[in-house]
Order: sequence, then C-alpha cells, then structure tokens
Amino acid sequence: MAKESMKAREVKRAKLVAKYAEKRAALKAAGDWAALDKLPKNSCPCRMHNRCSLTGRPKGYMRQFGISRIQFREMASKGLIPGVKKASW
Repeated sequence: MAKESMKAREVKRAKLVAKYAEKRAALKAAGDWAALDKLPKNSCPCRMHNRCSLTGRPKGYMRQFGISRIQFREMASKGLIPGVKKASW
C-alpha cells in the first residue's frame, strides 16, 4: 500500500494539471517560454505518476487495466477479469 500522503500528492498534481492545461497549451502555441516557466512545476502533466487504482502502488502499473501487476494477477486468479486464462505463472 502506498502512503496516504503520496496518494494525496498525486491527487493535488492531477488538479493542478487540469487547472492549467488550457493556459499551458495556449502559452506553448504562442511560444511564450518565459511565461510557461512561471507556471507551477507540478502543473506539467509529465510530473504525474501512474498508480494502481486499488492499492496506490506506483510500480508494475498496467495502463490497459489501471491496476498493478500484483492486483491483476490476484483478480485473474479469482476470475474477476473476463477473458483472462491462468497460464503457468
């Protein structure tokens, strides 16, 4: 499990990215790099980190499902993910 503070930090970054997305796009189109540099650093989408939606684990994230590899394996073993057959893992 990820720390609650780490999860909260990611939520805060997501809000900043959403808030400044339009302004950031306009400044990039205009080529105003000085004004772009004055925006908050965490408003850049590249600073977002993918995390498992169930546990908050940052590593082993599977984009297609939005969960970590460990949760994927557990859910597949229980038959919660349709179309996934257990191979020799």
